[in-house]
Amino acid sequence: MQNSMENMKMPVPAQAVRHRLLNTFFSRYSVWFSCIFITLTISWFRIIYEPQSIHYFLSDPFLNSLWLISGILTLVGVYDILQNQHSILKNYPLMGHFRFIFEDFRPEIRQYFIEDDQDALPFSRMQRNLVYQRAKNKNADKPFGSLINVYQQDYRFITHSITPCKPADPESFRIQIGNHQCQQPYNASIMNISALSFGSLSANAIRALNLGAKMGNFYHDTGEGSISPYHLENGGDIVWELGSGYFGCRTLDGQFDPEKFTRQARLPQIKMIEIKLSQGAKPGHGGILPKSKISAEIAEIRGVSRDHDCVSPSQHSTFSTPIEMMHFIQRLRELSDGKPIGFKLCIGQPWQFMSIVKAILETQIVPDFIVVDGSEGGSGAAPIELIDHVGTPLREGLLFVHNTLVGAGLRNLIKVGASGKIISAFDISSTMAIGADWVNSARGFMFAVGCIQAQSCHTNQCPVGVATQDQERQMALHVPTKAVRVLNFQKNTLRALSEMIAAAGLKHPADIKAHHLAQRINDREIKNYEQLHFWLKEGELLSSEAKDTENFYFRMWNLAHAEQF
Repeated sequence: MQNSMENMKMPVPAQAVRHRLLNTFFSRYSVWFSCIFITLTISWFRIIYEPQSIHYFLSDPFLNSLWLISGILTLVGVYDILQNQHSILKNYPLMGHFRFIFEDFRPEIRQYFIEDDQDALPFSRMQRNLVYQRAKNKNADKPFGSLINVYQQDYRFITHSITPCKPADPESFRIQIGNHQCQQPYNASIMNISALSFGSLSANAIRALNLGAKMGNFYHDTGEGSISPYHLENGGDIVWELGSGYFGCRTLDGQFDPEKFTRQARLPQIKMIEIKLSQGAKPGHGGILPKSKISAEIAEIRGVSRDHDCVSPSQHSTFSTPIEMMHFIQRLRELSDGKPIGFKLCIGQPWQFMSIVKAILETQIVPDFIVVDGSEGGSGAAPIELIDHVGTPLREGLLFVHNTLVGAGLRNLIKVGASGKIISAFDISSTMAIGADWVNSARGFMFAVGCIQAQSCHTNQCPVGVATQDQERQMALHVPTKAVRVLNFQKNTLRALSEMIAAAGLKHPADIKAHHLAQRINDREIKNYEQLHFWLKEGELLSSEAKDTENFYFRMWNLAHAEQF
């Protein structure tokens, strides 16, 4: 055994020779030495002695070009040797640059040549193509069966009926948002554009999204970057997201300004106001707009400086307890003349959300809606650790919010929206099966306006003009064409949803329940979501102090206090 291990470690002679040749001093410097030799040789021909015979083989323009290029590369090699930032350039002058070139092109090479159709990085080619086909109003049907392995663990599907019904009109897929405390309830589509700020996205992208929303009668969330002229230009319904930076309604020192808020909130185009507590891409961290993307216009709209990155505070300054938050909601309701007021969050420490629910019960101030953002969300830039390892994914977060509201006896008063990597009709139906009343999609609509997942949103160099403030780049985005694609994507996705739920014998997405969604547990067992998960009964939490403290919901409820998060 020992001899076999030693033989495995010993390289074959050809490998040893190749390894030695590639790592000699001359081989590492060979390209640079070649450039030096060419430069010196042509310089000798030009300055000291020029043999006439050389012109039989090489023209003057070619020699001059070669002289210039080799001279420049020689100087680059000198720089590589003298610099101290990159060891690879010092050891491999000129050649070392290929590493950085290939590293820059690696995402494109992977996306176009290596990536599998089902590799979700973060969206798979299948998902992107589905959006592109529906946005272009082309047939998205696939022949010859599913590419998905239906026997893999966690495979999910909708259980169909032996007696399916006729697909309903997708235009009827709407819900009323606004409880008895709201004076101007809003009739919303069940699929809308999630939070996308002007600043993160270009003016033309915002125009196209809002025009598409206008044409399709669904809403467009502003993101926390405030209401821009481009959100209002085409008259589409707007949900104003109010983040901790209070952009669009802030004082010079960043505090909430009620007068500015009132002027904006009472615009007829503003249908709802959404307080952002946290977002899936970077929960516990304020929104980030890199300095390179802050134009003079954005600085004026947001009321911020252009000298540094625009980073929102990680928490709100207008409230510090759940009860204060409820009073802030009531204040916004009054200032907006009774429009629906709600909040968005990514679930973190569960007792903190339950503290908000206890504050609702104590103050009897009931928000009109809650939007649950999954940690898989993220249309903007964020620190990698927050993207990968902070926040609760959508399924678990949504189920927790739905269950808590049911257990507190509030579910009938508060509508629940959901966002987080929602693209297809199945994404919508599976999300609604675990408690959502409607869904929002951000990156799905970004694909519809032309996003190719280049993942350069934070660089201000988006190749298709979607996530950039570069005037030339965003001119490539033709607003009327892309607006139609936004409309088509939403319309065709809801049509597919209508056909899917009709197969289950359902007329409206609100009829989708947990028992309609099934999941493979292993290679021999399948359970529906009603069997898989724990479901609270109406009002069950209200008497939980006497219940089994081993139960997660009862234990978290007993930890929660309305006076503190």
